Amino acid sequence: MDFVFDKAERFIMQYYNEMKLPEEQKKRRLEQIAQEITEQGSYFLSKEELQYGAKLAWRNSNKCIGRLFWKSLYVNDHRHLDNEEAIFQSLLEHIRYATNGGKIRPTISIYAQNRVHIWNDQLIRYAAYEEDGEIIGDPISLELTKRCQQLGWQGRGGHFDVLPLVIQIDERPPQLFTIPSEDVLEVALHHAEYDWFKELHLKWYAVPIISNMGFEIGGMQFNAAPFNGWYMGTEIGARNLADTDRYNMLPIIAEKMGLNTKKASTLWQDRALLELNQAVLDSYKDQGVSIVDHHTAAQQFHLFEEQENVENRTITGNWTWLIPPLAPATTHVFHQRYDNTKKSPNFVYQPNLYRPLIIDTIEI
Repeated sequence: MDFVFDKAERFIMQYYNEMKLPEEQKKRRLEQIAQEITEQGSYFLSKEELQYGAKLAWRNSNKCIGRLFWKSLYVNDHRHLDNEEAIFQSLLEHIRYATNGGKIRPTISIYAQNRVHIWNDQLIRYAAYEEDGEIIGDPISLELTKRCQQLGWQGRGGHFDVLPLVIQIDERPPQLFTIPSEDVLEVALHHAEYDWFKELHLKWYAVPIISNMGFEIGGMQFNAAPFNGWYMGTEIGARNLADTDRYNMLPIIAEKMGLNTKKASTLWQDRALLELNQAVLDSYKDQGVSIVDHHTAAQQFHLFEEQENVENRTITGNWTWLIPPLAPATTHVFHQRYDNTKKSPNFVYQPNLYRPLIIDTIEI
């Protein structure tokens, strides 16, 4: 109980100080929280506290280069929902609101503490299938795809099949829900100079909604708190579609470009990577979908650093995540060093519910 109150006290003091609320009001609130913890072992955050705390969690996210916009986060308080269908409908509303026809809006939806669990690592994610020793689709989703199939879902077997949402409340059986195709905005990729690029039939979804991280605030953790910003182009072009353990498109693109792939010294990977990233940025912009290139993102992070300095707040960051995977040395971030101390509130990693997986005996 002392641990919970200590954490709660630190958050409440920060909230009241940053919001410039009356000292007497802060004192009464801490007394109320202490009483709730004594009687119930926990306490209930007000809607206003929850909303500001979620924004602080974004501001404190050491791995995120997009923190300049932390104040713009839209917070959905869904702690009252205890029905799988109602939760699914609220997640659809999150997807629709965040997508906004392509003008992406940073959004978070927060569900009942220790009760609601979302199996998906992102609300929108492509499936993966094993076929003749090869993987069709996104390899990162292979285990979840198998679990969804065991729960009754059957995909089309394509490279870009959107997985269903898997929602679990308490110890109830998990339930599958199909996301309507009209709610998933996707961007078909093309290249301004290479007509053959369209023949690759590459695409990606518009909104990255992280759903497997917990939201930690004031001594409490909310296991289901999916949140999103918008994509930085390299997340798609230099990782999702390029990594050898993901879609691994660089050898194919290099071959189409007529590059010599027999020697690494020809820099064929670099040239293919650049064109893939250009295709991602141009395609999203042509379709009117929010995206940011890594140079602009670094400039925005520099503005965030300046704002934090004005407020006399220590700037924390994880350098290995903040540097972009493409031309990192061209950004100021590459030449800085950051304190990776983790502040609270924050978003935290938590184990996936569908692992470990043993196919033959279906053990959970």
